Amino acid sequence: MTPLPDCFCPVDGTRVPMDSLAWCCPVCRGPLDLDFAPTPASLKSLAGRVNSLWRYAECLPLSSPSVSLGEGRTPLVPLKDGVSAKLDFLMPTLSFKDRGAVLLAELALRLRPGRVVADSSGNAGTAVAAYCARAQLPCTVYVPDGTSAKKLEQIGAHGARLEVVPGDREAAARAAREAADADGTFYASHVFNPYFLHGTKTYVHELWEDLGGRLPEVIVVPVGNGTLLLGASLAIAELHAAGMIDRRPALYAVQSAAVAPLAHAWHEGADDLVGVTPAAPTFAEGIAIPRPPRARQILRAVRESGGTFLTVTEDQLRHAQRDLASQGLYVESTGVACWAAVREGVLGARTAVVPLCGAGLKTGLARS
Repeated sequence: MTPLPDCFCPVDGTRVPMDSLAWCCPVCRGPLDLDFAPTPASLKSLAGRVNSLWRYAECLPLSSPSVSLGEGRTPLVPLKDGVSAKLDFLMPTLSFKDRGAVLLAELALRLRPGRVVADSSGNAGTAVAAYCARAQLPCTVYVPDGTSAKKLEQIGAHGARLEVVPGDREAAARAAREAADADGTFYASHVFNPYFLHGTKTYVHELWEDLGGRLPEVIVVPVGNGTLLLGASLAIAELHAAGMIDRRPALYAVQSAAVAPLAHAWHEGADDLVGVTPAAPTFAEGIAIPRPPRARQILRAVRESGGTFLTVTEDQLRHAQRDLASQGLYVESTGVACWAAVREGVLGARTAVVPLCGAGLKTGLARS
């Protein structure tokens, strides 16, 4: 079996062996990055490979998957005016979080912890619960009050223990991190564990393959904790370093106007979060993160790509969800944020792809 690459802290450089159960930097308690710089396979060599994200084996830090549910390779369909949608709500657990969760479950299987814990507003917890069930690993998922009943039902159906934490998404994260410090515990964090990002980056590798070895001018991404955006940035860097693209697409990050700490920092010209962003109700519950731990990395990735931040109102989210439904695409209220941001033509004539990240059955229609 291929040795696991080590992790390091992007803030202070502290090295952390990945065959330990450490989930954060022991010095600053921040999230970790992976010491891993792969070279993607050529477009021609991908023909005939397994029809899942594991076809990009050269770019993944784990090999020989044993818990795969066939995740990845979701369809790309046109919407209008050069904008296409990638239907990541057609994943096994009905959200894009499967891309990272399968890597976390594979890693946990190799480390053989006594238990797995995770925190989530719903979709990441569902994905971790499903893949832990597949791997036969005991799993506890911490979720905040107000999490969609359908998401809670889905997590429980996979056999995970549910811990509903009074308070907001941050309160659930604090409870999970406290539990993660117990001996023999693997923290399947989609925020702190870099393996998750190396799963989400396959979103862009698929775009590159499906578009015949190129990428759109703009990749629009919903941002709460930033796991899809940072994964996209990783993949773009890999493809560019290998000479497989000659131009990097701009990353457009979308937040709910109700909870937009990154967009606020961006418009202030800051490199990190500015002030305190209170939690507030929003239809886009999955990206309502007041203090994302990877804020500096997210802001830097958008800036270096030549992108920007956009925010959307509750009315825009509601109208975008119904607009997509009228086109045959029933998407959860968080998952429509990117379409809400660009459907009125803010991109001009540039080509773009938006992700539709979660199925509408998870939340139902957003109502005023």
